[in-house]
Amino acid sequence: MAVLTGIEPKEVFQFFEEISRIPRGSYNTKGISDYCVKFAQERKLDVYQDEWNNVIIKKPGTKGYENSEPVIIQGHLDMVCEKTEESDHDFLTDPLELMVEDGYVTAKDTTLGADNGIAIAMALAVLDSDTLEHPPVEALFTVDEEVSMDGAANIDLSRLKGTMLINLDSEEDDRLTAGCAGGFRFSCEIPVEKVQAKGQGLLVEVCGLKGGHSGVEIDRQRGNANKLAGRLLYRLCKEQKVRLAEINGGARENVITSVNRSTVVTDDQEQTIRLIGEMKEAWRQEFGADEPGLDIRVTELGEKEYHVFTEESAKKVVGFLVNCPNGVDEYSRSLKGLVETSDNLGVVKSQEDSVRFLVLVRSGISSKLEEFKDRLGGLADLLGGNWSIDSGYPAWTFKEASRIRPITADAFEEVFGVRPEITTIHAGLECGLLSGKKPELDCISFGPNMQDVHSFHERLEIASAEKIWKVLKIILKRCK
Repeated sequence: MAVLTGIEPKEVFQFFEEISRIPRGSYNTKGISDYCVKFAQERKLDVYQDEWNNVIIKKPGTKGYENSEPVIIQGHLDMVCEKTEESDHDFLTDPLELMVEDGYVTAKDTTLGADNGIAIAMALAVLDSDTLEHPPVEALFTVDEEVSMDGAANIDLSRLKGTMLINLDSEEDDRLTAGCAGGFRFSCEIPVEKVQAKGQGLLVEVCGLKGGHSGVEIDRQRGNANKLAGRLLYRLCKEQKVRLAEINGGARENVITSVNRSTVVTDDQEQTIRLIGEMKEAWRQEFGADEPGLDIRVTELGEKEYHVFTEESAKKVVGFLVNCPNGVDEYSRSLKGLVETSDNLGVVKSQEDSVRFLVLVRSGISSKLEEFKDRLGGLADLLGGNWSIDSGYPAWTFKEASRIRPITADAFEEVFGVRPEITTIHAGLECGLLSGKKPELDCISFGPNMQDVHSFHERLEIASAEKIWKVLKIILKRCK
């Protein structure tokens, strides 16, 4: 049964609910891409789908707007797939279970995918309407934004005639975004050797953390379970004969890690559990009310033979965890309060003969990105790791002159009653890649209020979505 029936704007939430039934995690976008193609074909709209699953849908201008310049509406098809520890949701096959709570749309035990499903829903509502006034519309739906931005990097923009682009991938409705940071993914594998060791096994889970978006929420100093696990393991190995058997934490480099699981082997289980308890209390004092759910769970695995890292291998793995930078590195010197450079140790994964680390680095200054490459690469070299850099994307540089920005600001003032703040953000947006491929693009980004994106607490404010829909309609009407 439909959950969002009757919620305004009906034409938008109808499509949001439809696409929420289609699994669309990053790298699993064929289904949602085909849905958009079918949508266009059923309405006899011009549609193009490339080998990456990017989609471009074109709709002619309405009466009186036929010869106006096209306006591009852009969003990404993929979503971050996070769920609670108890959830049995399968992101490859299961639809999202939507709920409405206290004026918000959310999903049961999973991410909602409003980042960036609300953009797709609004664009589809424009393309579907036979009452809106608008110039020719070019809807650009890209893929894999949440992991690599490969869709935006590989899309053929020569198919677009418009130069004014509306990106609907922002999450606060009181501001317009006109620039963003660039970034890259650092991948490192540290080889490990293993031996047999008899002792008492413990599964140690650093859990209960809020997690969140590693760009938007990096300045909130939320706990990173991977970093905390490294700190705990360093202390245990320093004060006792504790052996590391396995360590895993995080699924996405762009998500602040909320859970890390380590298996350790000890000769003195009671002492090890005591030290873990001391560390938990210290962390609760440090984080206070910012991380009310912070916990360390310990499960006894019994005394037996375990396959553990050699002491030297464990030192290297724990050494990377402890010494890898994480969080805000520098704030902007020109825009006070704006994070300039940061990184997030998002993934730690035990493999057969190595441990893999994924770090996402962001900065608005290209030279700082280069510095971080040297810092992380130098650390990996010292520890004998093999490393590489990929998924790089450029910063979106603020332009003083813009045609779309004042039209958008006027529309916001009409709907909200106040002039919006115009700013740049630390999170990455596809506008950087797109404007790099087509320099004449004049971009603006905005969107409805969303909270805790990239986490299973993600929610979308209904009243805000209705206002943003009104803003979008006004912008299109005025682009004549």
